[in-house]
Amino acid sequence: MSDPPTTDAGDELESYSSLGLTVPYSQKDNAKFPKVLLLLSAYLDKIVKENEELLDSSKIKESTTIFHGQRVPELSIKLYAERIFKYAQCSPSCFVLGLIYMERYLQQPNIYMTSFSVHRLLITSVVVAAKFIDDSFFNNAYYGRVGGISTREMNRLELDLLFSLDFRLKVNLETFRSYCLQLEKEALALVLERPIQVQATKGTKPLICNGSVDETCKHELVREKYSSQALQGCSW
Repeated sequence: MSDPPTTDAGDELESYSSLGLTVPYSQKDNAKFPKVLLLLSAYLDKIVKENEELLDSSKIKESTTIFHGQRVPELSIKLYAERIFKYAQCSPSCFVLGLIYMERYLQQPNIYMTSFSVHRLLITSVVVAAKFIDDSFFNNAYYGRVGGISTREMNRLELDLLFSLDFRLKVNLETFRSYCLQLEKEALALVLERPIQVQATKGTKPLICNGSVDETCKHELVREKYSSQALQGCSW
């Protein structure tokens, strides 16, 4: 019999369980949205707000990136993250890994995550994470429909992120654990902050996420879920 886990190992397992990272794949379809989606959304909302306030109040010039859209998407970050989880069928850990990739990307000079870029950064980072750590994944044509963007744009966003990260996708356990703990701290902040706004605001424009696209995703998810051709993805 193996020795019982140490306190650190026990705390680590409890943290992963709290975030919903330990749901067995066989139970995934019946599980609720993992807590990590709510906490990640709250964290990204906070960073976006801080960045936009900084840019509005200073003379800092923001560099426009390939992730910047012309208008702000209609879906809130929370609803968008839930949509990705529902249709992309990736493991919850992909959202933690995706956050790490996002923050690495944002270390470049004069690049700030705002309402114009956060959605595209999120879908791209999660897709890259899924291809790196999950046993199976879809192709970019499908991920583009999930994210409300074209296949061509999905390909371009993925390549830009990969080259910006220098294809260094491996994350050590200590870094992954630290991000999990950081997200858990957001649970306390949620108690004090106002609820996340999910309504569309004037002047916003949705990514292509409507009823017909949802039905297409549902249909293709059923049709392609067990198809080996759909799980090949694009070549890096």
